[in-house]
Formats: sequence, C-alpha cells, structure tokens
Amino acid sequence: MFDFLEGYDLLGAFWTTVQLTVYSAIGSLIWGTLLAAMRVSPVPLMRGFGTVYVNIVRNIPLTVIIVFTSLGLFQTLGVSLGAEDFTTINFRLAVLGLIAYTSSFVCEALRSGINTVPLGQVEAARAIGLNFNQTLRLIVLPQAFRSVVGPLTNVLIALTKNTTVAAAIGVAEAALLMREMIENEAQLILISAIFAFGFICLTLPTGLFLGWIAKKVAVKR
Repeated sequence: MFDFLEGYDLLGAFWTTVQLTVYSAIGSLIWGTLLAAMRVSPVPLMRGFGTVYVNIVRNIPLTVIIVFTSLGLFQTLGVSLGAEDFTTINFRLAVLGLIAYTSSFVCEALRSGINTVPLGQVEAARAIGLNFNQTLRLIVLPQAFRSVVGPLTNVLIALTKNTTVAAAIGVAEAALLMREMIENEAQLILISAIFAFGFICLTLPTGLFLGWIAKKVAVKR
C-alpha cells in the first residue's frame, strides 16, 4: 500500500518543517518580547511603533509576507541573509517572514500576561528605585511568561501549521512534498492522511507537554 512512498524524502521534508518551526519560534519569541516591551513602554515613539507594527502585520495574510520576502527582499533588493545557494536563501527568507508574522501574536499574548501583573508590584519596584527596564525584566516579564504559557502554546502550534506557507517560495518542507506527491501519484486520500498524521505527531505532543508546563508554572493569585 505504501510502495509509492519510495523515492520521496518524507522524513527530510518533515525535518525541514521542524527546523522552520524551531528557528521561527525562537526568533518570534525574542522579537515578540521586544514588541511587547515597546507596547507598554513609557516612551511614546516606541509605544507607537509597537502598536502600528502589531496592528498592521497581524492583519496581512502570511502568504503575502512570505512571497514578499522572496520577490521583494531577495529578487528586488538583493537581500540574501548571508546565503549563497537558492535553497538556503529561500529557507532563511521563510524563517524571516514567519518571525515577522508570528511575533505580532506573541506580542499580544505576552502583553495580556503583562496586564495580569498587579499594579502594586510595579509601584513597589519603582519605590525601591528600579527603573522601567529593571522592573520589566525582573518583576513583570517573569510573571507574564508564566501566565501565558497556554496562549503561547497555541501560537506555537499555529506556527507549526503555518510553515506550510513556505512552500509558496519553494522551501522543501512537508507541504511542498505533499503537493508533488499528489501531482505524481493517484493516492490523494492516503497521501493526505499521511501528512495529516505527520502534523498531528508534531503538534499534539507539543500541546500536551506545554499544557502540562502551563499548569506547573501557573501564577497562583
């Protein structure tokens, strides 16, 4: 039944999906945290930039962002992100696009966590002489992260599924291989079931594990 899988690098395609997810998740967490800090910053310019960025980027379809990284950044502006071969360039551009898009959702999830921190703790930090950066880093963000593990898990699962959009610029991940197999093989239902099962294997354990982490680190009010 599965003889048609010979000649296709199924594991390699899903490994590329895993790499896209991991690199994009790390970048999104860093950039999203910075955006969240900007959104609660007392500096109007930074607060305005964070607000405009989040409201614009999260309302643009991900496909448009991914295609722009290829057509706009690479082919028009010549941005290659330090890579030389076309495959690596497309991979890095896809990661950049996923980071730009996903970080806006990380920002909003984290900002909701920041809003759960009691105002009295912030006032107490200021009373003992901590500045905004120290208060955010030492008092607010540790509690905010603990309270938004669940929402960030949902963002990570969505990111894993969103990596399929990278196929639009030729990144050899699972969705691109699936499209190739459907074009070449007369096994539509079986191929779809195989790839659906593959994504379940990626997302379900992640959701269960991070759900368990969320219960362990939840802030008790």
